[in-house]
Amino acid sequence: MPRKFTVKVPASSANIGPGFDVLGIGLNLFLELNVNIDPSHPKQSANDAFNCKLTYEGEGEEDVPLDPNQNLLTRTALYVLRCHEIRDFPIGTHVHVKNPIPLGRGLGSSGAAVVAGVMLANGVANLKLSKSRMLDFCLMIERHPDNITAAMMGGFVGSYLRELSASELERKEIPLAEVLPQPAGGYDTGLTPPIPPMKIGHHIKYDWCKEIKCIAIIPDFEVSTAKSRGVLPGAYTRSDLVFNLQRLAVLTTALTKSPPDAELIYAAMQDKVHQPYRKTLIPGLNEITSSITPNTYPGLLGICLSGAGPTILALATDHFDDIAAAILNIFEKENITCKWKLLEPAYDGAVMEEE
Repeated sequence: MPRKFTVKVPASSANIGPGFDVLGIGLNLFLELNVNIDPSHPKQSANDAFNCKLTYEGEGEEDVPLDPNQNLLTRTALYVLRCHEIRDFPIGTHVHVKNPIPLGRGLGSSGAAVVAGVMLANGVANLKLSKSRMLDFCLMIERHPDNITAAMMGGFVGSYLRELSASELERKEIPLAEVLPQPAGGYDTGLTPPIPPMKIGHHIKYDWCKEIKCIAIIPDFEVSTAKSRGVLPGAYTRSDLVFNLQRLAVLTTALTKSPPDAELIYAAMQDKVHQPYRKTLIPGLNEITSSITPNTYPGLLGICLSGAGPTILALATDHFDDIAAAILNIFEKENITCKWKLLEPAYDGAVMEEE
């Protein structure tokens, strides 16, 4: 029997303020999969490998591979299927991807693809995996739980990875060569992929003050996660770590309170762990973080890099156009064009809807 269903996965912003590799927000900008399974329509071209025809529209349309064996989303789905001893998609599977999330901009595009791939496998094979178990599969591939957890679970979340035991580490392919090619992937295990341990990641979903909106300023250039990680130091001073920990303890509660306290939130969103080192990769970042303040722009609460950048995330309650224009003007002085979006938390995270 033919089946149709839709998967929606939110974009995400991670490293919120002092929460480097800890805090993330799922945002209402959704990667969408329209899945049609019709056994009467078998594969029709060389690209329809593994019984899957993949089509795509949206951000990165010219660059995203449509071969299911090369695309991150379908490679992820195949990994999950093979962990359940299923080699291919059901005959006649057509996955149409609609992606409004900019690639390589710090809004969790790869994390959304991984989550969507796990959701896709769960849907096509009717695996009935819980969100918690699907999160385990995601974290075998994408080792930054802040983005992944925000995309899967939604809302404003804090997360961490559990330290795996020696027996759990017996298979070392994390992240997986089955999904991520070298050098990102580990050893190639061929046809028998390692099944994720249970509860790799842990998280907590915080409340969120509904008056707070998210202004995403998206510059027209990419910063790879690998490059942005490469500029970070191998060790930090005690004072810098204490600086971030103190602010992190305050921020997670400050963003739940209504009315929000702009002075408190702005101060609590300062960071000494990653943003100072990434200034060289993002022209204008220093001026943006020093001159765009609640004193100069009423309604602003705080400002930070989104993920590894270059997107800037500004939290605000009002005057969104003015705040966005000010940040765009600073980028313009650096000859960088941008677009911006006013977003809100996606509280439900990733969802699947049968038609």
